[in-house]
Amino acid sequence: MKHARIRYQDKIHLATDAGDGALLLADGRRVSQDDVQWLPPIEPRTTFTLAINYADHAKELAFKAPEEPLGFLKAANAFVGHRSQTLRPTDVAFMHYECELAVVIGREARDVPRARAYDYVAGYTVANDYALRDYLENWYRPNLRVKSRDTCTPLGPWLVERDDVPDPMNLNLRTTVNGTETQRGNTRDMVFDIPALIEYFSSFMTLSPGDLILTGTPDGIVNVQPGDEVVTEIEGIGRLVNTLVACPGDTAPLSDPA
Repeated sequence: MKHARIRYQDKIHLATDAGDGALLLADGRRVSQDDVQWLPPIEPRTTFTLAINYADHAKELAFKAPEEPLGFLKAANAFVGHRSQTLRPTDVAFMHYECELAVVIGREARDVPRARAYDYVAGYTVANDYALRDYLENWYRPNLRVKSRDTCTPLGPWLVERDDVPDPMNLNLRTTVNGTETQRGNTRDMVFDIPALIEYFSSFMTLSPGDLILTGTPDGIVNVQPGDEVVTEIEGIGRLVNTLVACPGDTAPLSDPA
């Protein structure tokens, strides 16, 4: 089943996909998907983000694939919903999308062996984890201005239940910018698969219901500009639409470390 969180008539509702462009609210009402404000399908708690977790993306950046997961944390303020707007600072020269499969943890997990990892998954959603190259100090340690910016991580539109995704490690990913395909990949090309990531993170910290793991992006990242419509889509999970708008920038871009 596909679940959503939306704002309708000034109230937040839980909803499910009713087909034919409609949503079924928890109170039994049917509403058009065009008449609601989409919110992230869950309220994110701790969010783990992966750097360079696709071999082709590592090659694109001229990096060696990592020997263990390169994880860092993302703040909750970064998330917005389907059909939302993302702010692009005016002083930024290179900002790019990242289409990612997001794994939603369903129950408390600690020291989980990979053989049981999927038992702790509630479901999956689509993330578009924008990055601003100008502010990047180190590819292996993306700083807060790169990965925890307001509005810079659209999420949704659906939370798809785990059992409705028979093989999450064989899903096609695709990004279009203004209708032109710019990125294509498959989750089977992850360096560290979902069970490996759950085993790794739960080995040193407790995962809780609502925690997210953003599993990385394949190659094909390009610069995007205000006015661009970016659609990140994952087979069987959903089609996440986002539009870039201009905003005042931060301070001058940081130079790369020596």
